[in-house]
Amino acid sequence: MASSMRIGSKLAVAALAAALAASMTLSAFADETSAAKARSLVEAAINMTDSQQAVKLLWQASDIDPTLEDPYIYLGLYYNSRSQFDQVVAVYKKLIKYEPNSLSAYLNIGEAYMSFTPPRAADALPYYQKAYQLDSTSAFAALRLGEVYAQMGNREQAAHYLGLAAANSGKNPAVAAEARKVLSDLGAM
Repeated sequence: MASSMRIGSKLAVAALAAALAASMTLSAFADETSAAKARSLVEAAINMTDSQQAVKLLWQASDIDPTLEDPYIYLGLYYNSRSQFDQVVAVYKKLIKYEPNSLSAYLNIGEAYMSFTPPRAADALPYYQKAYQLDSTSAFAALRLGEVYAQMGNREQAAHYLGLAAANSGKNPAVAAEARKVLSDLGAM
């Protein structure tokens, strides 16, 4: 009897493992299917002439596969081209919800806040800080942090980050040149 209970128990464990493996395979298939559908919606959207319909398709793609960056990029470009910076922020905040380590999402939110008139430096700052935290070698993140701190009147932090960006001339000469220009304007060089 104890032997049959052990066999029954082993069969139950084996059945559970098989069911789990099958569900994981189905889940992986569903993920691939969702990703393919989202990519096809993005492709359809970028080939449309009706921008309102294209935007709807891009939002649908971001709902179907919220980790696919392409719909967010196109939505961000669309809203940015229309100076709808609050929408740019909303687009990339949604991406961060699903991809919390997306350096470009944090940088794009910071850029959107700095595009308002007047620029919303205090709102942009935490997003540039997070971008720099994700990649401390990003000369662009260092440049933007330096510029935001300069705008906020924090010369010490501005000089620190602008100095980091300026030192990166081999990797990103345009960013380094911009950092040197801002440092010069601050009188910190």
